[in-house]
Amino acid sequence: MPRSWTPRSSGPCVPPPRLQRPPPSLSPLQGPLPLQGLWHPRLPRPSPNPPPPRIPPAAPSAPDEPFAERDDGAAEPSPTAAGPFQETAPILPGHTAPVTGSDGPGASDNEAREVFSTPSAPPAIAWESVASAASHAAAIPLSQQTGEDEEETEDAPAGAAEIALPPEESEPEPDPQALPDGVPEDGVYVDVDVAIVMESTYPYLKGGVSAVVHDIITGNPDLTFGIIHITWDSHSPLKDLYGMPDNVAWVKVLYLSMEEHQEDFLRARPRDLRMNRRQRRELSRRILGALLALAQDGRTEPLWDIISEGLSASRRYPVWAILGTREFMEAYHDMMPDLGMSMTDIFWCLRDFFSLAYAVLAEPVPRAQVYHAHTTGYAMLLGVNAAREHGTKVLLTEHNLYVRDTVNTLLERRLDLNVRLTDYRTFDVTGRERMWMAWWLEMGRLCYPYAYASTYLYPRAITEANELGGDAGRAIVIPNGIVTKEFDASYAARLAAIEEIKKEGADKHLWKLVYIARVVPIKGLLDMIDSVRLMVDRGLNIHLDVCGPTEHMPSYFEQCLTRIVEQGLESVITIRGTVKVRELLPEFDLFVLPSYNEGLPVVSLETMGAGIPTVSTDVGAVRSVVEDMIVTDDGQTWDPCGIIIEPGDPTVMADKVQEVISDVDLYERLSLNARGRVEAAYDLVKVNASYNKIYRQGGAGEQAGTRADRGGA
Repeated sequence: MPRSWTPRSSGPCVPPPRLQRPPPSLSPLQGPLPLQGLWHPRLPRPSPNPPPPRIPPAAPSAPDEPFAERDDGAAEPSPTAAGPFQETAPILPGHTAPVTGSDGPGASDNEAREVFSTPSAPPAIAWESVASAASHAAAIPLSQQTGEDEEETEDAPAGAAEIALPPEESEPEPDPQALPDGVPEDGVYVDVDVAIVMESTYPYLKGGVSAVVHDIITGNPDLTFGIIHITWDSHSPLKDLYGMPDNVAWVKVLYLSMEEHQEDFLRARPRDLRMNRRQRRELSRRILGALLALAQDGRTEPLWDIISEGLSASRRYPVWAILGTREFMEAYHDMMPDLGMSMTDIFWCLRDFFSLAYAVLAEPVPRAQVYHAHTTGYAMLLGVNAAREHGTKVLLTEHNLYVRDTVNTLLERRLDLNVRLTDYRTFDVTGRERMWMAWWLEMGRLCYPYAYASTYLYPRAITEANELGGDAGRAIVIPNGIVTKEFDASYAARLAAIEEIKKEGADKHLWKLVYIARVVPIKGLLDMIDSVRLMVDRGLNIHLDVCGPTEHMPSYFEQCLTRIVEQGLESVITIRGTVKVRELLPEFDLFVLPSYNEGLPVVSLETMGAGIPTVSTDVGAVRSVVEDMIVTDDGQTWDPCGIIIEPGDPTVMADKVQEVISDVDLYERLSLNARGRVEAAYDLVKVNASYNKIYRQGGAGEQAGTRADRGGA
């Protein structure tokens, strides 16, 4: 980031998101909140080459004597310095700072505040942009789309626009003294073969990624596992929803919220560095030089040296205490580019970065032969640091491209749009958004080189990750998988249904389409409703069942219901809500997926196991699952089992559905191919064997640690 780099501002900037901390009852990562209010399916992509910028006036140069220094080393503004470092831009409405814990105990006496006028609400990017969009990478599998403990409800009658679902009972308040499930009661964490590192998913929240992790653990009983669960705070869900198997030795929970770190991060003072002015000046320039080395040259070691010295569990000093000093702010003003932000805004943004890094890196982590991070971002940052501390290895699995999805969420863009490593330099965004883009993008580049292997769900993801700093030479494709024999009965029913359709005739058969996903914007149900209207206008004999949770975004669900009524489709679309979909598979003829963002949706594999063809959008691994030719080891080939289209085009969706259901011979070929493809390439036993091989390449299976009872489970 050369100092001459300034933000481009030729037109209206993408508006900064209105962010707030999610309620404790929902997952910041697995649940729907990161996308609420942040996404629109047709937002324009920022121009990579905007016209010449209109640069906001830069803050005045620091005066010769900007600060009077106190005995403890904290910077204190002199009267002549107060002007340049006062707030020069209004605090954006709706911005709060849960990450920094600014309203918590100890915040009022943070010495770094003495450099600036204290804003009433520190402008911080809060949880939604801290959270991972990658948790939505895989659609919730059919086996998890039912509350197994809930009482069964009657199926919705055909033509019902909505089922009146029973209200959920509020959960009892958690016992603040109770340990999260899986955390050892004696505090002893034995060495394990593999430590799974995840952001707010397994084992406390259900979803596609959690289900995949559970399959990996149960499918490798010869290895011992630990779970490192990164979540927001101690009010987050902490009950085991999966029944962790016996080869899980422990769960360790780490919290990002500064409310959980009042006695350590927030109370650090410049004097805790035990450095004089010259040493603080040298440290400040080392930190900024390490950031520039990463951004300009891709050199990672200078920054990792700083992390080892000042942020890791083995740190020699609290590096974050440098932030409030005169030396650091002068060095920043001298070395870093002008973002058009006030020094107050810069301070709070930097403090967010320091606090998040501290939350992930500062606490000792149990030893594992392999740390298996299931996203880049915080999980991989922790995994790399832990492997460096213990002299072991780190493995990365990207269920979706975390960096891309998180940046797109931050900028309110469609999640399928590509993001490159250098985009934070050129996109037409605010200074704060630019800093957060750099945070996510450069964090990925900081971590990618340390994985001894990286696994992806589909080949195209390797190319996309390479543009973000990934190493294609260490990349391996391991898809998700299913146990196909569990769908034998549904497949037999599909073959019988095809024979009936042949007798009945395609034009007389009532074609049952099914949408299986959460009712949230990125899944594209509004587009599908418009497609149904087009097909009805063409005289097609169809019915659409909508299966999946409707409560994740009530406002969007209401939009969908309104659209159904406006289009006069009450008798054509049935909203079933959360149901036991596997039991209903024999009813459905065609799976439709109008989504804007996926990894490798398990629901696609499960419908294929039942022999159900599909019309799906070209997102994530869907094209490779549905359309790309599959060649088995014995030379057998499998053709497509459906049709792939671009997202966001209801007319094309209607066209392709019509193409499939108007030709019974085509439909039969697609059905046979669906079952054949999933048997040939997406067998769960083979998937688990692949992970076992990679784990052992990293040293798993060699440690002599014993298994431990899962205290608290």
